[in-house]
Amino acid sequence: MTSLRALGGSDLSVFPLALGGNVFGWTADQDQSFAVLDAYTAGGGNFVDTADAYSKWAPGNSGGESEAIIGAWLGARGNRADMVIATKVGAHPRYEGLAATTIKAAAEESLRRLGTDYIDLYYTHFDDTSVPVEEIVTALDQLVKDGKVRAIAASNISPERLQESLDFSDREGLAKYVALQPHYNLVSRSTYEGTLQDTASRAGLAAVPYYALASGFLTGKYRPGQSVDSARAAGAGKHLESERGRKVLAALDRIAQERDAEIATVALAWLAARPTVAAPIASARTVEQLPALLAVADLELTDEQISELTAASA
Repeated sequence: MTSLRALGGSDLSVFPLALGGNVFGWTADQDQSFAVLDAYTAGGGNFVDTADAYSKWAPGNSGGESEAIIGAWLGARGNRADMVIATKVGAHPRYEGLAATTIKAAAEESLRRLGTDYIDLYYTHFDDTSVPVEEIVTALDQLVKDGKVRAIAASNISPERLQESLDFSDREGLAKYVALQPHYNLVSRSTYEGTLQDTASRAGLAAVPYYALASGFLTGKYRPGQSVDSARAAGAGKHLESERGRKVLAALDRIAQERDAEIATVALAWLAARPTVAAPIASARTVEQLPALLAVADLELTDEQISELTAASA
């Protein structure tokens, strides 16, 4: 049995890989999504990450499709109490920004789509600097007081605004961020490491990185001269053009062979071993993509292997 990890200072315990819900209702229809969710939980997983905005970018969608699929699955399986469901506020087309009234209304809509009366982890999706942190935190605190949210978190926020928010929570005795969702992976380290990571570390926040596999580049399927049929191929393929990308791929190849592991598993294992990181996020469009992701729970890299990857990605 894989041991669960504590999520910051909350009472939430999570599997060391969060399943990304961004593909549900986009590249995975409801049946495919149910199959992936079933396989993830069968493998020990309990932590699903979504947002009210997913997947507004897909033709014919308006946002909320991912939450609705997850809600239908929770209802069909009757397993709500076993799952840690994380969603986000601030980017839905009808509920943009973080004004207090927007947060309250968006949360009610997320609860309705998810078919539940509480959200385990509620993130601000993108910071809204037009709104004082005092207003944002107070609105989130009210959701916690009302029993509609168990713990709060932030994503896409500056170190300064994060610290302001934490200080206000402390000063007023209000709910406090327990987690942070940064853009972080082997080919994108400066998006988290430095002041933001230091701020999270000092406050005891858990990091739950998104783009953990760099839109698929860190699965190893992108190689010179090969084309990949994926909605994210353009973004992932660009890493081949950088020296860092090629060095990281070479190090991943060597360590994956040494450990008899998938390249994606090694990339996630490096991330899972980084300071503050509780669980990287990775999504799977098909059940076949899941084993390499779930295997991160059982792969502990040696200090030498971590150092090799850290040097290659510098």
